[in-house]
Amino acid sequence: MIDVKDLTEEQAKAELLSLATEIAKADNAYYQNDDPYLTDAEYDALKHRNFDIEARFPHLVRADSPSKRVGAPLQSAFKKIRHRVPMLSLADIFSEEELVEFVESVRRFLNTDSEIEMTAEPKMDGLSFSARYENGVLVSGATRGDGITGEDITENLKTIAGLPHKVTAPDFPKLIEMRGEVYMSKADFFALNEKNEALHKKPFANPRNAAAGSLRQLDPNITRERKLSLLVYTWGEISEILWTSQSEFLAKAEAWGFPVNPYNKLCRTVADVVQSYETLAQTRADLPYDIDGIVYKVNSLALQNRLGFLTRTPRWAIAHKFPAEKAITRIENIRVQVGRTGALTPVADLEPVNVGGVIVSHATLHNEDEIKRKDIRLGDYVTIQRAGDVIPQVLGVVLEKRPSDSTPYEFPTHCPECGAHAIREEDEAVRRCTGGLSCPAQAIERLKHFVSREAFNIEGLGSKIIEQFFEEGILRKPADIFTLEARNGGDDLFSTAQGLHLENREGWGEKSAANLFQAIRNRRRITLPRFIYALGIRQVGEATSLLIAKNYGSFQNFSSKMQADDVEKLLSIDGIGQAMAKDIVEFFKEEHNLQTLSELLKYVEVEPFEDTTNYASPISGKTVVFTGTLERMTRAEAKAKAAALGAKVAGSVSAHTDYVIVGAEAGSKAKKAQELGVAMLTESEFLELIGKGV
Repeated sequence: MIDVKDLTEEQAKAELLSLATEIAKADNAYYQNDDPYLTDAEYDALKHRNFDIEARFPHLVRADSPSKRVGAPLQSAFKKIRHRVPMLSLADIFSEEELVEFVESVRRFLNTDSEIEMTAEPKMDGLSFSARYENGVLVSGATRGDGITGEDITENLKTIAGLPHKVTAPDFPKLIEMRGEVYMSKADFFALNEKNEALHKKPFANPRNAAAGSLRQLDPNITRERKLSLLVYTWGEISEILWTSQSEFLAKAEAWGFPVNPYNKLCRTVADVVQSYETLAQTRADLPYDIDGIVYKVNSLALQNRLGFLTRTPRWAIAHKFPAEKAITRIENIRVQVGRTGALTPVADLEPVNVGGVIVSHATLHNEDEIKRKDIRLGDYVTIQRAGDVIPQVLGVVLEKRPSDSTPYEFPTHCPECGAHAIREEDEAVRRCTGGLSCPAQAIERLKHFVSREAFNIEGLGSKIIEQFFEEGILRKPADIFTLEARNGGDDLFSTAQGLHLENREGWGEKSAANLFQAIRNRRRITLPRFIYALGIRQVGEATSLLIAKNYGSFQNFSSKMQADDVEKLLSIDGIGQAMAKDIVEFFKEEHNLQTLSELLKYVEVEPFEDTTNYASPISGKTVVFTGTLERMTRAEAKAKAAALGAKVAGSVSAHTDYVIVGAEAGSKAKKAQELGVAMLTESEFLELIGKGV
């Protein structure tokens, strides 16, 4: 990498574009999806590189520069709340020299040689929140979002035990936004991941992801189950400030019943500030939660007001980040985990080693390409890094310690859970199990898909019930759904000895059990497109299921052709390419899947397909895309209506799209259609076009 001082203007311009793109992508992964792909150290390095280039070439600062924004734009199902006082971010430093320079810069700005009193507060690794109180009552809560607008998480915040719903203290302001961090303790994080692994769910990478994912659940009951905690560290909008310093505010907050960090420290000298960092860096591993640094704030509010703000950060506060923690240890084993989507992920079992006070015994290896690129082998000594994440990374191999009889690692081509083939598409880094319906690692998600609205649509078998029944061994495969009623009473050959007796379980009753059994009976006969979709074959969605049904007529015909490896007709169908055809054929090659299908078809009748498509309709042969929320029908109904009129329903907009039907709160698809000049219709215009308008 070229040193910033040696960059030409053209090189700087190109790199600023690249950095803006990569950091925006990383922000979306972190803030929107709670699934970061960069370590804290890698992300911070990109931000600092961007800052250094902008400092040298200020006239090249881009409109979309990472230095001009906080977080990422909101794209979620939550309502939005606009922050009346923005939730800004802090600048970062990484060394004692930068810390001393920060203190000196404050002195220079204030034109004083006196010591500046500061607070040193552990920087929690969680999700920022703002809780608004009016007349002592909690009225709303929001995430940071992009700093200007956050997500409405009021009901979710209320489930966290540490947050008061009402404050009766006489000195509590009439209006105040209490701000802080929601986090998950290490103990609760490990317990949650153990539960997820038992249910064959994807584990969270670290407590921060777990906390963010838990807080941003649409169902507050899920948040309540996740054992979240929070700490308060500042305020936002307020009717009247009744304190003169940050330390005084923290004392007030604690007196009002809000949790504050017990490791907050008041520092009166630069030496105190440096000591606070060294002390916390040494003890951070013993803390019950993750921190990734310390936040220093000028204590006096009067001095804070004099210092003011830079573009997006205050002059009176800064975050001192901890460096990435590294160690060398030996790989004792490489095992492959199977995720809920069938993805095979390699994990290194390590000789336990202390990394910054934490005993580490496992590290992610990401995928088989990563293993090949770094030439990681069994018995190798490797350098591992833990940069705020509980699950560390392998940085590289210590080649001088490699055993003489070492051999390259061969990634498995069969699923370690079910023995089915594990295939890898040409354009993917991940190898996936083809076991589908029969693979125990994928079973829960497959069952959820099987009963979903677009598949069997069984009312009463929601995600929570599926997870509970699976964990207890009541449902393990699709056929189990259709023997549920017989097993419930214990009165015939399908039954268990005592019977399940769902009606006697907590949360159930005779009526709810009877309704479930009736819903299952109603689905013993199903259309061919729904049945094909319910199987969860990779890449086969609703539109493809309909195409297959139209071209094969019956499931028996389709299944026999696939088992005979007859892909010629598959490939002749417009919309099915080589990769999709391969996934379909691989599904029917697996003996486990055929056995599961054979058992399922004992209870389910699949109707032959009758083509009722109106090929004379105005949209026959046209490619249509739906985006946003429709008012007169659900998205699923709209898609089905379009397909029945001969249209091809696509999931993304391209130059080949004929119409984009735009509902409320349309997102990127509408923008893409506008850029490409694709015709956009409102819901009413679409209904008028197909002759169903009012």
